[in-house]
Amino acid sequence: MSDVCIIMDRLELQKLRDLPIEGVAERLGLQVTRHKCLCPFHDDHHASMSFKVSKNTFRCFVCGASGGTIDLVMRHLHLDFKEACRWLQTLSGSPCLGGEHDPQTSDGIYSLPYREGSGESPFDASRYERFFEHPWLLPEARKFLFDERRLDPRVVRWCRLTSWKDKQGVPWLQIPYYNQEGQLVGVQNRNLIKGALPRFRFPSGSQCGIYNLPVLNRLKPGDALWITEGCSDCWAMLSAGHKAIAIPSATLLTKKDVEQLSMVNGQCSMEFHMFPDRDAPGERLFLQLQKVLPSLVHHQLPPDCKDFSDYYLKLKAE
Repeated sequence: MSDVCIIMDRLELQKLRDLPIEGVAERLGLQVTRHKCLCPFHDDHHASMSFKVSKNTFRCFVCGASGGTIDLVMRHLHLDFKEACRWLQTLSGSPCLGGEHDPQTSDGIYSLPYREGSGESPFDASRYERFFEHPWLLPEARKFLFDERRLDPRVVRWCRLTSWKDKQGVPWLQIPYYNQEGQLVGVQNRNLIKGALPRFRFPSGSQCGIYNLPVLNRLKPGDALWITEGCSDCWAMLSAGHKAIAIPSATLLTKKDVEQLSMVNGQCSMEFHMFPDRDAPGERLFLQLQKVLPSLVHHQLPPDCKDFSDYYLKLKAE
């Protein structure tokens, strides 16, 4: 490998280490609140893992686990160094490191072949499409969606939400991600046991970026499109009677997300609106999105509501 390629590899590696540590943790299914979360590496009940944003590191003050973004992915997903880098590259949109040289590229960047379990293997939609043709909701899923979240059943049907139980009897909500053409591109599994880890699971190769893209086909010139953070807020917004899409995470807006939003902005004349979460990441996300969507309108949540889901439940109770 030439010196140029080695330098490029180091630069790409640093990009992965510089990815926001809390955003990476959220994509791993950890629930970060005020720079802390339950440590996934021991039986934790008191949020002993802490994130130091200034140094982009994590540390558990009980079991001693510590490190940066790559260390967190390696340990949480039980991957080696290269596999963890591949997984992080799906978030950053950066070129792959190491592996086989592609003679068709002229910039000296190396690419890796797809590898099962590495985060780079292609998503096999045919394995999952049948689950969403006739959605089935477990009692735990119905309780979560209709009793706790009070969602409109029409929204649940539109989003094709279904559920299942694993071999240990753990109930999961299964959330399909479709592109604008209606093709299944990814699946997100959400643990329905409160506080249980892992909180989320993703089949290999799932492209869980912007959520509910098929709604764009129903937009007319002058319509309002609401931008939310995460699927839950999107369901609440849809249940409130609005057309909405969701950004996966407030702390990690990927290059692919930005490109998709730019395409949406150029498709037709529409208004963009957002209720940012009442925290610093939520406000930062709004400012990031406003650079891509200059006409994005900021709406303020009430002081007692942390996100739009809270606000929606408050409105339903009135």
